[in-house]
Amino acid sequence: MGVVKEKSETSIIMDEDEFNRSIEPILSKKEKIYFAPPDRDPHFINAHLKVSFDDVIAEPSSAHSFDKIWIGSHAVFELTKYVFYKTLTAVFAIPMAIVAGIVFGVLSCIHIWVAMPLVKGYMVVLPSVQVVWRSLMDTFVAPLFLSMGRCMSSVQLTTTHN
Repeated sequence: MGVVKEKSETSIIMDEDEFNRSIEPILSKKEKIYFAPPDRDPHFINAHLKVSFDDVIAEPSSAHSFDKIWIGSHAVFELTKYVFYKTLTAVFAIPMAIVAGIVFGVLSCIHIWVAMPLVKGYMVVLPSVQVVWRSLMDTFVAPLFLSMGRCMSSVQLTTTHN
C-alpha cells in the first residue's frame, strides 16, 4: 500500500512543414498570441518612482513582527498604492493631458511661428548691421579713444611713501 509511480514516455511527432527551427513555440491559429504590454516609460523618466514595499518599510533582523502581520501589511500597502494610483489617474489623467497638450502646443507654436522667424530674420540682418556698426565705431569712437590714449601716454605717475 505505497505510492505507485509509473514511468511514461512522451514523444512529439511533427510534420516536415510544421517543423520550426526557432525557439518560439508553434501556436495554432485558434490560440491567442500573448504580447507583452508596451513599455510606457522607455526613456526611464520616472525610474525613481518604482517603489516597492521593501523600499519603504524594512525591519532589521533584531526586530521582526509576526509573519502574518508582515504579509498583511505588504498586501495592504500594495493594494492601497494600486487603488489610489488608479483612482487618481482616472480623475487627473485626462485633465492633465489636456493642460500639457495645450502648454506644449502653445510653446511649439510660439517657437515655430514667432521665435525662429525672428532669429532667422536677425541672422539675415546682422551682417549689414555689423558693417554699419563697425563703420560708426571706426569713424567716431576709435579716433576719440586713440586721441585720449596719445594724450594720456605722456602722463607719468609716481608713488611715494611718507
